[in-house]
Formats: sequence, C-alpha cells, structure tokens
Amino acid sequence: GINAEYMGSFRSNEMTTKLKKNRKKRGHVTAGHGRVGKHRKHPGGRGNAGGQHHHRTNFDKYHPGYFGKLGMRHFSVDKNQYHCPALNVDKVWTLVGDQLRNKYATADAEKSKVPVIDVTRFGFFKVLGGGVIPHQPVIVKAKFFSKSAEKKIKDVGGACVLTA
Repeated sequence: GINAEYMGSFRSNEMTTKLKKNRKKRGHVTAGHGRVGKHRKHPGGRGNAGGQHHHRTNFDKYHPGYFGKLGMRHFSVDKNQYHCPALNVDKVWTLVGDQLRNKYATADAEKSKVPVIDVTRFGFFKVLGGGVIPHQPVIVKAKFFSKSAEKKIKDVGGACVLTA
C-alpha cells in the first residue's frame, strides 16, 4: 500500500474547495460559459497557434517583428572570438584597491615608481573611457583600449600597454 507518512510530507498548494468560485456556480448548468458558444477546450488553438492566420492582428500589434529573419547566418559560432569583457577607466584603480593607490600617491616625490595594473589578470580585456580617473600616473595593461580611455590615461601621465 501507500505509506501514509510519505504522503503526509507533500504540502498541497491547491486552493481549498470551499473558497473556489465554482462553488457559487453549482446547480447552474453551463457554469457561466453560455449555452450557445459553449466552453470548448482550445478554440483558438494552443499556445502561439495562428500567429500568421487567425491571430495575426494580435501578433502584428503587440509583437511586431516576431516572424521572419534578420541579418546573416553565422555557422558554428565560436563565442570565444567575441568574448571581450570591458572595464571603464574610472574602475581600473578599484581592481588593486585604495591602499596601493595611496602608497604610490605619497611616493610622488621620487617619480621613479609607477604602478602597473594588468586588467587581464582580473578578467577584463578592454578598457573604456567612462568616468574620471585620479590624477596619478599608472601603467595599464590590456588587450584593447578605446581612444578616450587612452587619452585619459596619458593625460594623467600614465601609459597604455597592449598585451596579446
């Protein structure tokens, strides 16, 4: 037989019968669905059926561009080719932390040492030019730089080093 203890572990998330709207419709033959039209199973078809036929107006109005093709086929897409996580120039210092930045800021008198931040070690390939960079020289290594990022880094006395 069925283990009663096992069955008791299921909590039913169905609504109790007495709270259902259907209780009020007991004794009324069609239960609110009418005699003429009748409540049939799937009169318009299931799911997205008829998108180009009897449901066309709905698809055209609320889902323009749902049907058809756009662009060129790309066989055997290799996602590695397009993998290029980017980072804004204002976030470059956050990779190494304020402690290091302050250390090199105070050692400004020597003008000998400049920190090198390799963004590829933190999983970023490209440096973009968003935001404001602290006025402090820094050498940034990355696979790609945008023109604006390169300009901002060079304006504070830094350098952009391209890595393979």
